[in-house]
Amino acid sequence: MSASGPDRSTFTSQDSVAYLWRALGLPDDSLRSLDITDPEKPGLPSSYKVGHLAQASIALSTLLAAQIHSLRNNNIPPSTVTVPFRHACIEFNSWRLYTIDGHPLQHTGSPVGGLHKTSDGYVRVHDGFPHHRDGAKLLLGCSPDVASREEVAAKTAAWRCVDLEQTAVECGLAIAALRSYEQWDVLPQARAIADMPIRLRKIGDAPKGLSERMGAGADKCLRGLRVLEMSRVIAAPLSGKTLAAHGADVLWVTSPNLPDLPELDRELGRGKRTIQLDLQDKADEDELVRLLDDADVFIQGYRPGSLAARRLSPEAIVQRRSSRGVICANLSAYGPDGPWASRRGFDSLVQTCSGLNVSEAQHYGAGEAARPLPCQALDYAAGFFLAAGIMAALYKQATEGGSWQVDVSLAGAMKYLRSLGQYEGTSGFHAPDYIRPEDVPSEYLETQMTGFGKMTSVRHSGSIQGVAVGCDIMPKPLGSDEKRWL
Repeated sequence: MSASGPDRSTFTSQDSVAYLWRALGLPDDSLRSLDITDPEKPGLPSSYKVGHLAQASIALSTLLAAQIHSLRNNNIPPSTVTVPFRHACIEFNSWRLYTIDGHPLQHTGSPVGGLHKTSDGYVRVHDGFPHHRDGAKLLLGCSPDVASREEVAAKTAAWRCVDLEQTAVECGLAIAALRSYEQWDVLPQARAIADMPIRLRKIGDAPKGLSERMGAGADKCLRGLRVLEMSRVIAAPLSGKTLAAHGADVLWVTSPNLPDLPELDRELGRGKRTIQLDLQDKADEDELVRLLDDADVFIQGYRPGSLAARRLSPEAIVQRRSSRGVICANLSAYGPDGPWASRRGFDSLVQTCSGLNVSEAQHYGAGEAARPLPCQALDYAAGFFLAAGIMAALYKQATEGGSWQVDVSLAGAMKYLRSLGQYEGTSGFHAPDYIRPEDVPSEYLETQMTGFGKMTSVRHSGSIQGVAVGCDIMPKPLGSDEKRWL
């Protein structure tokens, strides 16, 4: 397996959907239902084809929802699926484009997070959770309470970048060394990442067919599907939100030991009911297993292997479900294979370590060491890919039977984006950007009442002719709902 992957630089968005659709073994005739136009120009300011990735990943998930709707309605041809290019680009930044009662959230920075110079290069520190931020300060020997950016910079400068990265990994922290493509491509992990960003694998036997709750005549494609989601941050929660927009009953499980992340949880909680369970508590662990035994899909976005000791490995789940199938969907940073398979990671860190940020900076030509993508493109692509993989597994379950495992990673999304090639020179950076709510045309927004006030946010860009798409349940404080299925 090559580190850079195949050359897909001539692909249109439609080509990407067709390639992924066929690789998943889905019926070729259904591709006729896809109606998308790729303007072949940058959709967001980047040398990378982020707009292509946005439109293709959203279109893939939407076409799969239409395929499930067709299946549960006596295999009528799937309805026409559309995903406007500009709308898809805006949706890839949706976490920062909403308001509550007219006010955008204030995004507060930290002296610890971001890019820092080392003795021989740079590292990026991810500090989205307090324990990662406090752990990084402790590792660097900074003042625990009032560390300044100058102090963090001085402490970081004494380290070699790969030494700090490796030490952070051993301490359970989130720090990545900045690498070029040349430095990334020689790593065993780079070669271990699959060329196909969605991996399906049959992991158990079960009768074929959809759940008895998923009969004909439903208003939404996934109405009746039960999804138990254990996740935080962006990619895995986005997959649950996408399934919810197509009608699934998504029960979002978070830990009371992790803080609310307001700027993310408000947006990514749309469509879901929310409960909290402490897996350190045996009674809560039993409650989770009870809910899981009645679920059709289990999404988990934690570090690979971290839930296996709690009766939550795919093997353990399948063993309890011999009479009917289940879909186990895993979102990881670096994929299920290779020496980094169990490593923590986030979108910004995968961009940093894989060469994306260095190449982006080189194309921009301003002399920067690194330049991040204009949105969390790996998170969003991986989230839509995971939702698509779950629905592909649902189709396989209905037509072939069995229990299925879906694996998607941020690094897999990175590899696919890289394979699409880059715009020449600075030409990709002249596209519009969407970083404030006022940057978004009103036709792409919707307003609904939430547990936090009136929320105006980006509506889903995928549409299916004659079928409702959109979230029925609005965000509320974590843990607000009853621990039961609808």
